[in-house]
Amino acid sequence: MSINPLEKLETVHEAVGVFKDAKSLQAALDDLQSHGFMRQELSVLSNEQTVYEKLGHLYKRVQDVEDDPRVPRTIFIPNETMGEAIGTAIGLPLYVAATTAAGVVIASGGTLLTAISGALAAGVGGASIGSIFAAFIAKHHAEYIENQIEHGGLLLWVHLRSSHMEESAQDILRKHSAHDVHIHEIPLYE
Repeated sequence: MSINPLEKLETVHEAVGVFKDAKSLQAALDDLQSHGFMRQELSVLSNEQTVYEKLGHLYKRVQDVEDDPRVPRTIFIPNETMGEAIGTAIGLPLYVAATTAAGVVIASGGTLLTAISGALAAGVGGASIGSIFAAFIAKHHAEYIENQIEHGGLLLWVHLRSSHMEESAQDILRKHSAHDVHIHEIPLYE
């Protein structure tokens, strides 16, 4: 007797909500976490490319995939984290360029003033390169959000550890303007 690899092992319950904007989604995430939901229990829809690779097709509306257990998910990246990523994208090349230039000047016997001037010039160049990386990161994140909104909204799934969490999760989602709020059961597969 062969074993079906898709044989259902167990199911979990999730609350689902769709948001019209990232600000409302972020407020719901913050509120859920302040009410005992853990960060790893909250997930959003992955980008289109990942969905296509996993499912073999694209979705037209988020409602088409909100109850599909196969759809790939990811964590939502809040604005604060995007700000940190952008700051790092600018600051790291600036730092590396400036310290490298200063080190080279000092190692070659240059004066402190020459080292500082070299570090400043290289730092400006590094920051320029970092700004290009930062713009790419910000654009990619904005396109992800915009694409999901164009397809009907930003999906949020909330894993429910127990049945008493269902009402709380749904209330919080609705409080932050989520629509199509409901509970579904997702089978876990081997």
